[in-house]
Amino acid sequence: MKIVVRGTNWIGDAVMTIPALRELRRIFPKANITLHTRSWAEGIFQDANFIDELLPFEKENNSLQTIRKQAKIWREKEFDLAILFTNSFQTALLSKLGKVKKRFGYKNEGRSFLLTNSFAKPDWKNEKHEVYYYLNLISEIENEFFETETVSKNKPVSNLEVSEKRRENARHILKNNGVSINKKTIALGVGSTNSRAKRWSAESYAKLNDLLQKELEADVILIGSENEIDVSQEVFDKSEFKPKIFTGKTSLSEVVAILAEIDALISNDMGLAHISSAVGTKTLTIFGPTNPKTTKPWNSEIIRKDVECSPCMLRDCPIDHPCMKLILPQEVFEKTQNILSI
Repeated sequence: MKIVVRGTNWIGDAVMTIPALRELRRIFPKANITLHTRSWAEGIFQDANFIDELLPFEKENNSLQTIRKQAKIWREKEFDLAILFTNSFQTALLSKLGKVKKRFGYKNEGRSFLLTNSFAKPDWKNEKHEVYYYLNLISEIENEFFETETVSKNKPVSNLEVSEKRRENARHILKNNGVSINKKTIALGVGSTNSRAKRWSAESYAKLNDLLQKELEADVILIGSENEIDVSQEVFDKSEFKPKIFTGKTSLSEVVAILAEIDALISNDMGLAHISSAVGTKTLTIFGPTNPKTTKPWNSEIIRKDVECSPCMLRDCPIDHPCMKLILPQEVFEKTQNILSI
């Protein structure tokens, strides 16, 4: 059987599909599984042992043109089963135009007529972790093909492999940028590309950096995308003990490997926190406007404050950002000490 999975469009979401992809591999051990996803996801899944092929694509300005191009590729590959982790009408249209025999996805945007098997969003969608949303779709597929229900009984497995070659390259990058192998190395993810409200302040990160370097004698690195260079520079400028800026200087593949080699990541609610947790690094995520019940990195620790307006899910705070301002650098430092000692 030839299976194509249309992957998600954000880094954190992509990592949250890992348990579902692992279960898909388990129930179809001999199938050829292709992950059709945005090109940046190669940096996450290139060493994954639960898929056979990555089919990357770049999104174009004309979405219909993108669909036509991708549908042609799907037809040429003659897929038997399509699984849509995305909720859009366009991806359902892609699966139809791609002439995939069986097309599974959730009912959204009036797209059910394009799918052979469509399912209502679970009643618990906003109450359980997003991992279970993707697993539920695999469970429906298992029931359709085998009339069994083992997926729902298994504990989600979210770990992500990183090859030794990539790890070795990460060690060289760290060393060449002055990171000592004799010290603890802690990364700070100080940005967030899709929401300013998710960001703990640059001043708070600077104070945390100073505590980590002074009290733990740790090397601190700042990581993130090119879009987060400005906030990383602001943290650097406000710090007494200067962290090393990696933000925008590494590919996603390199960042994944670097995260696998360091001692801990402290970050906002962002995709890199999900990656850090998946590669087995101790992870502390600072939550404010978003809901940790549904989207926290699977094996991470979190820190947040209960305020009346949180989670609001807004991209910009219309008031004084209390959910983030009430979180103090000293308590994040102490929480970091605790997770490092475990």
